[in-house]
Amino acid sequence: MSKKIGLFYGSTTGKTEAVAQMIQEELGGDDVVTLHDMSQAEAADFDEYECLIIGCPTWDIGELQSDWDGFYQDELENIDFSGKTVAYFGTGDQIGYSDNFQDAMGILETAISEKGGKTVGYTSTDGYDFDNSQGVKNGKFVGLAIDEDNQSDLTDKRVKDWTAQLKTEFGL
Repeated sequence: MSKKIGLFYGSTTGKTEAVAQMIQEELGGDDVVTLHDMSQAEAADFDEYECLIIGCPTWDIGELQSDWDGFYQDELENIDFSGKTVAYFGTGDQIGYSDNFQDAMGILETAISEKGGKTVGYTSTDGYDFDNSQGVKNGKFVGLAIDEDNQSDLTDKRVKDWTAQLKTEFGL
């Protein structure tokens, strides 16, 4: 029996939700990955999984998407991520928001790591053009960086490559 993965995403314009669905499909569909929209998610939902995928777009000037922001403020501190393997993906605009591209991914990764989550799914910053990001640690993105505004032609390949990497890192 393969591991069940919980994919938790926030999406305002639909881009992050579309990427979440692509990731779900690449990992084997809803038999393997259960999608959770953060507008309806509760802290207890995280308890069901040992493998998590966290998806959040960066909004405004380096802020979390509104559903994630509310959860981050009110509930994230109550979750123990010890023993959980966590991968992250974010959507953002590296040209229009070059000073905080993928900040949301970094904000969530920092908070969840501090609560015991083990981060997997690091990706190269090669092929991106931005000035600063909280989503970069030790020279790599803490997860999958998607830019549908400027590089939508690369999204399919990036998702396929990343999900192949996750299959190994999640032990699927």
